[in-house]
Amino acid sequence: QVQLVESGGGLVQAGGSLRLSCAASISIDSINYMRWYRQAPGEKRNFVASIGRIGNTAYLDSVKGRFTISKDNAKNTVYLQMSSLKPEDTAVYFCNADRGWHSDWGKGTQVTVSS
Repeated sequence: QVQLVESGGGLVQAGGSLRLSCAASISIDSINYMRWYRQAPGEKRNFVASIGRIGNTAYLDSVKGRFTISKDNAKNTVYLQMSSLKPEDTAVYFCNADRGWHSDWGKGTQVTVSS
């Protein structure tokens, strides 16, 4: 099982920026995909962004151009740089490690964007 610890959440005004981090307990170079999801109160958990082993990325349409996912293999850490934040980005953000045969989740970090 991969232990994932998210950090970097907080309260920010609309238009501001935050950088989330997800530290993994194993080499992320061995993980097929690292993903960020988010879940707002009363809603289901939704995909936000992913990065593959070769660095290929994908994004939810509503965050394209505002969010950037990246990784540092040496630190076993994945990042989500969030800019031009909007109140609708408010949610708990979760990190996910997908090894194909198994998926692990972190406990999440709260992001709150005030208008």
